Amino acid sequence: MSVWNYVVTAQKPTCVSHDCVGNFTSPQELNLIVAKCTRIEIHLLTPQGVQTILDVPLYGRIATLELFRPHGEAQDLLFITIERYKFCVLQWDSESSELVTRAMGDVSDRIGLPTDNDQIGIIDPDCRLIGLHLYDGLFKVIPFDNKGQLKEAFNIRLEELQVLDIKFLYGCTRPTIAVLYQDIKDARHVKTYEVSLKEDFVKGPWSQNNLDYGADLLIPVPQPLCGVLIIGEETIVYCSANAFKAIQIRPCITKAYGRVDIDGSRYLLGDHAGLLHLLVITHEKEKVTGLKIELLGETSIASSISYLDNAVAFVGSSYGDSQLIKLNTQPDAKGSYVEILESYVNLGPIVGLCVLDLERQGQGQVVTCSGAYKDGSLRIVRSGIGINEQASVELQEDEMEETEIEGFLSEVQTLFCHDAVYNQLVQVTSNSVRLVSSTTRELRNKWDAPAGFTVNVATSNASQIGDGTLTEVKHVLLEYEVSCIDMNPIGDNPNYSQLAAVGMWTDITVRIFVLPDLTLITKEQLGGEIIPRSVLLCAFEGISYLLCALGDGHLLNFHATHVFAASDRPAVIYSNNKKLVYSNVNLKEVSHLCPFNSAAFPDSLAIAREGELTIGTINDIQKLHIRTIPVGEHARRICHQKQSRTFAICSVRNHPSAEESEMHFVRLLDDQTFDFLSTYPLDAFEYGCSILSCSFTDDKNAYYCVGTAYVLPKENGPTKGRILVFIVEEGRLQLIAEKETEGAVYSLNAFNGKLLAAINQKIQLYKWMVRDGGTRELQSECGHHGHILALFVQTRGDFIAGGDLMKSISFLIYKHEEGAIEERTRDYNANWISALEILDDDTYLGADSCYNLFTVKKNSEGPTEEERASMEVVGEYHLGEFVNRFRHGSLVMRMPDSETGQIPTLIFGTVNGVIGVMASLPQEQYAFLEKLQTSLRKVIKGVGGLSHEQWRSFTNEKRTAEARNFLDGDLIESFLDLSRSKMEEISKGMDVQVEELCKRVEELIRLH
Repeated sequence: MSVWNYVVTAQKPTCVSHDCVGNFTSPQELNLIVAKCTRIEIHLLTPQGVQTILDVPLYGRIATLELFRPHGEAQDLLFITIERYKFCVLQWDSESSELVTRAMGDVSDRIGLPTDNDQIGIIDPDCRLIGLHLYDGLFKVIPFDNKGQLKEAFNIRLEELQVLDIKFLYGCTRPTIAVLYQDIKDARHVKTYEVSLKEDFVKGPWSQNNLDYGADLLIPVPQPLCGVLIIGEETIVYCSANAFKAIQIRPCITKAYGRVDIDGSRYLLGDHAGLLHLLVITHEKEKVTGLKIELLGETSIASSISYLDNAVAFVGSSYGDSQLIKLNTQPDAKGSYVEILESYVNLGPIVGLCVLDLERQGQGQVVTCSGAYKDGSLRIVRSGIGINEQASVELQEDEMEETEIEGFLSEVQTLFCHDAVYNQLVQVTSNSVRLVSSTTRELRNKWDAPAGFTVNVATSNASQIGDGTLTEVKHVLLEYEVSCIDMNPIGDNPNYSQLAAVGMWTDITVRIFVLPDLTLITKEQLGGEIIPRSVLLCAFEGISYLLCALGDGHLLNFHATHVFAASDRPAVIYSNNKKLVYSNVNLKEVSHLCPFNSAAFPDSLAIAREGELTIGTINDIQKLHIRTIPVGEHARRICHQKQSRTFAICSVRNHPSAEESEMHFVRLLDDQTFDFLSTYPLDAFEYGCSILSCSFTDDKNAYYCVGTAYVLPKENGPTKGRILVFIVEEGRLQLIAEKETEGAVYSLNAFNGKLLAAINQKIQLYKWMVRDGGTRELQSECGHHGHILALFVQTRGDFIAGGDLMKSISFLIYKHEEGAIEERTRDYNANWISALEILDDDTYLGADSCYNLFTVKKNSEGPTEEERASMEVVGEYHLGEFVNRFRHGSLVMRMPDSETGQIPTLIFGTVNGVIGVMASLPQEQYAFLEKLQTSLRKVIKGVGGLSHEQWRSFTNEKRTAEARNFLDGDLIESFLDLSRSKMEEISKGMDVQVEELCKRVEELIRLH
């Protein structure tokens, strides 16, 4: 791999962080707006469901999202703040169906400590001002003028330093905020303040001291009731200037709320266990009389809730699939009032992943540990298209009933059978063609093969068969036998075949004849000795093609909707931007198939496989196909073992009510069915931190090694752990050896037939030894100290790369003669590493906790010892995503003859559910694309006026630097979505033809 890298998203973020509901696209339309970290989705509520109107990237991580309506506006505007202290106000332009930036600005302050809790962005209900809490002790105010335009912002000092929540109150003559905060004794209180435009606070109408210790959410109640709800872990309190009501609840942490009624008398509350409650404020006219709470049912663990309409709500989740739910008036059999109408796949947070070729087809699949707590799951992600099985039957002769069609010849083999116009069926056997009525099932006409000839292949065009007539129009004698034939109509008339394509034995050609007089117009030599097995005439996007499949799996296209190619590696072929694209299908070997359309199964396919008939529909043609294996607990680490055809995972099960709230396991799963085969429970307080499949020197067995840590409640950090070595015997996990360690085993890696472990502050090497009794054990050989916390260890040959919590990347080498590990060079920047991978002998890739990627290179040519001991930073880039894992591999099948087939790639997974691909490019291709990226920045303007250049700049707490030696593939590939005029503008600036640019960008898309 190289230092010139191209980073692109294969799967966009799926974690929902915020959502809101309002009239955004027009005064009459109700919209659901969803934020997924760096993307905004705008949906329209229709009687048929939720319809997506727009899905756009934002050059920033969304911190807050609010809809509001300034005076004089007919529809809502969208206010967004991003984590890097910028804000924007967006409006919908219904003519161009685009977002327009109404206002934008920078709200950063030179002084001030960024708040530890989430940033807060709130809008006064009467649209008089916007309030922001971004730094401890400061409340920033952006006032509106009378026309609804924003004025100059100012700060007000806030006495309360540890703020948990701030909300504007309804029904106040002056803008008033309620502040929930914690004091130095950890007690929690609420104060109210009037915000004066003289840049200070005036004491508010009321305050409330000594609340529930777990209080961390305020819900302002609209008029006429006004006041605020304070949500705690054991109590819920309603507070206003003239009322105080409290209610006890069973202990829970409320994560999200959604207001049901405009008057704010009912709220949906979602807690950390995924339970959904309805909170009701009982009142007589404007006087609050009490609170009631009722359990409705279970959903995904909610990060946000929006009540839509007609008892339908959207539950956004960061830990599980987001859901569209209906609240029923009557409970179901399980006592739940919640009905799930639709689920939206969420891969986040991806905490573990492995890349493998399960189908052994030369195409990588990613298996991720996704979700958290009860919503934990494994996801199998592959490039290609899914077939949704609607019905399936095993073909067993004794179970299936035969239907007699009297006009058919059933004693001989049928070579071809098809329905035709005028309610007819065509049957072709080796010596006849029969035309049968599909209503009476009687023979209407037949044609017999001439003496001395037999039929071996046949095809028809159903719409060109006469009503009860079969006439031989023409025959032609060929010098060799025919291997395949097709006469699918192409051209202007979809019902009339003008050409026939014929594949030949012996001379291995494909020939085109004109119908009906069978004049040969072209003959193409296929080369080689493999016969054509199937030919098809078809048209994509107005271009006619002849597809020819050979017996060895090669598919040739001459022309040179979708075509389904049945084989031991089924694929769908379709055209995109006038180029043929091949997509794999999630089926094993397919022998025959045809379109199938009936009332019960409209627009389907009938698919014949060995011993089975399936009727299915094709999914939308999308890039990734995701299959979910619910685990019901938090899967944290995963590893595949080829030899035993299994996966092993480390997982955590949470019991919110039990004494011991967590239990940890190592579980074994079958790699085809994903059934649980075996479980090994870990000790109390013992966490599975790392897992590896490896073999040792002089031992041909494959083992699973698991690194653990004892996380004891009274300890600051783990001081002991274990390395467990398992073997898989008859589908069970057998513990072969265990080794106690003096700390948490954060990472394990195989190293020249030995085992390398990152344990607290050191990296330790173990060898596999035979004891006297023939049993085996791990024996410590040597180690390397001097880390703050060694979290990652990667190996390549004798080289070792260590990733530290705070001290970035170090490069170590193992010396065989001395049996010692020593440090050669390190990166002296204080990067907090979240993932690490070795690109090649000299280059290393790191991801840090500030959402950056960076590459460092060994400086082996440096003139002084000091320079050689320090790694050189060669690439920096702000990804805007927290990466948990890098893995070498590819999601797509590599065609060795294509340019992209030679480009090395790795895959990464992030907390927001992004699956990304990083490819190392040759320098010349990198330089060309860098020029294209610069041109695109000028033409594509960021939503909210945010700058792409700033967004991709490497940023941590200490410094900011322009991105270098990394390209943004998402921006480059958006070239294909531009209008023709904008494409031409870029083409002119670069002095490269539009077609050439399209071709180069399309090649890149094939990397993922």
